[in-house]
Amino acid sequence: MKGLKVLAVTTTYWRPGEDWLEQTVEAVDGRIVNGDIVVVSEKAISTASGNIVDESKFKPRLIARLIASFWMRKVWGYFLGPLCHLRPRLISELRDYPLELGGRHKQVALQRTGLLQALTFGSEGGIDGSNLAYSYVSLPLNGACAIAGRIRQRIREFSGKAVCVMVSDTDKTYSFRNFHFTPRPTGLSGIHSSGGFVAYVVGRMLKLKQRATPLAVVGCSMSAEEALRVAEAANVARGFGAGRTVWDMAEAFRVPLSDVTWEMLETVRHKPIVIVREKR
Repeated sequence: MKGLKVLAVTTTYWRPGEDWLEQTVEAVDGRIVNGDIVVVSEKAISTASGNIVDESKFKPRLIARLIASFWMRKVWGYFLGPLCHLRPRLISELRDYPLELGGRHKQVALQRTGLLQALTFGSEGGIDGSNLAYSYVSLPLNGACAIAGRIRQRIREFSGKAVCVMVSDTDKTYSFRNFHFTPRPTGLSGIHSSGGFVAYVVGRMLKLKQRATPLAVVGCSMSAEEALRVAEAANVARGFGAGRTVWDMAEAFRVPLSDVTWEMLETVRHKPIVIVREKR
């Protein structure tokens, strides 16, 4: 990306229970200089921290079943999907949205993030099943700013470098001139978080500029526009791991949606950390 030097750092796959913090500081040691921005994936931290749920343990209630059967298959598949300029393949997958697995997923979304988020077709309020095994999904982090502060402090202790740390998510923030909004919760000043699926539909329908969402920035002063620029540069460098969606992931491993294993995920290159530096 213009004006930025970006380095994605490959690590082992962070399973639940991994010491992700020590792996982060060790991975960037020797690669960073003072003033660098270290961007870490929210999903990777959530997974390693055990901030995940097993959707197979949830029983979908009536509203979750209605969302899976009618809202996702009919409304998203034939109206909102085309309106939001979704890829034809994704629209086809929405028209065949899995009723049982999808109902459980929507039940989790309803309980964790509420109706407006559950009506979105994926990554409802920061809930995400891509790059996770079986029926697990990661949940949005609580206290992303404090977590970014921990990372920055530990890097300073380990390597002696003073860096800026960002926690970011692949979920999109949409921009209309200097106004930025996102469907998912974020605590970053200058990015408005509200509306759930309404914000998603408006952003996609109007083809507004979309970029990955920065959730927290610690160690430097950054405007919302600057933070979005860095988050998107890191997102592009990081790639999609095992797949952009759960459908892509299952197809890559040639298994049903809920049969991806931790061992399969470990065979894919994962880049949860990206080092971003302003070009001098």
